[in-house]
Amino acid sequence: MPVQFRRSWSDPDLEQYRDTVVRFIEEHMIPGDAAARERGHVGHELWRKAGQTGLLCTDVPEQWGGAGGDFRHEAVFHEEMARRSLTGMNVAVHSIVAHYLLNHGTDEQKRRYLPRLASGELVGAIAMTEPGAGSDLQGVRTRAERDGEGWRLNGAKTFITNGLLAGVVLVVAKTDPAQGARGTSILIVDTQDCPGYRVGRVLDKVGMKAQDTSELFFDDVRLGPGQLLGGREGQGFFQLMADLPYERLIIGVTALAAMEGAYGATLAYVRERKAFGQAIADFQNTRFKLAEIATEIQVGRAFIDRCVEDLLAGRLDTATASMAKLWGSEAQGRVVDACLQLFGGYGYMNEYLIGRMYADARIQRIYGGTSEIMKEVIARAL
Repeated sequence: MPVQFRRSWSDPDLEQYRDTVVRFIEEHMIPGDAAARERGHVGHELWRKAGQTGLLCTDVPEQWGGAGGDFRHEAVFHEEMARRSLTGMNVAVHSIVAHYLLNHGTDEQKRRYLPRLASGELVGAIAMTEPGAGSDLQGVRTRAERDGEGWRLNGAKTFITNGLLAGVVLVVAKTDPAQGARGTSILIVDTQDCPGYRVGRVLDKVGMKAQDTSELFFDDVRLGPGQLLGGREGQGFFQLMADLPYERLIIGVTALAAMEGAYGATLAYVRERKAFGQAIADFQNTRFKLAEIATEIQVGRAFIDRCVEDLLAGRLDTATASMAKLWGSEAQGRVVDACLQLFGGYGYMNEYLIGRMYADARIQRIYGGTSEIMKEVIARAL
């Protein structure tokens, strides 16, 4: 019997939902992916179609405009996109924005933004990274200063996923630099008709070509008192830390799904491609390498599935989520590299899925906290 990568957390209803996700991907995402990679973004219409189909903010309660599901529904969409290396529509960041609002926002902020994020009317982005700060939140230089009852925001951000298309941006800024981490807050910026807000370049990346990763600039952007996430100053660092398990598990989930996609594409290729009068799949080296890959995926499936179950039960801690992110992203790099090797020269061509997977995989070890940061987080919990 062929090796199957079954999920411990799935059930018939979820698999039926997976069918809906796959149909949406095949009908609306795959046909436009090549054009999106050329122009550097997928456009707003795809986001709205996803919202109309009920694929956005699936684990947000219905009272706030979401689908009322749980993390498993989110995972299904992340998995099916990752398996096909469809990276232009970054639903992960969009969902994380929704969760910051859901977990930390005021009721008014939830009412104002969550239904529009779920419908795809708004695309969400998080503006955290700065040109000189990287992963160091202590080094954030963007400032939000009191301006009457509201705020005046100044600063620059870079590597912002969904930056071009974003309708709402959560901006990490210093509201009291003398207080260190306690002086950090998150401001909510509505980008439409916002004086002082400007999108810079859509960055030319090694991979993820269809994703609008951008520079953002804030020049005396004036915000009302209701634009401070949660309504309390100095809570930004703690708000960011609270949602790390959710964020990092998404990366682990997508890494494993990408490994499955690479394995499936490679298995099909080596069975069809011939060399020296026989299928590449018949060579011992090919069989052994695929056996190693299948084993690594199965072992990873056991761990990642347990993390999903722990998140659902409310017991996934930051160190374990960091392990999922660290192991998943590093394993993805190894597996995709090994799969590309079995394609030979064709694997290095963008026309083949495995080539795009190879380029797209590299960033997984950097964003969401680098592998080195993950090791430090884990080490502190030993």
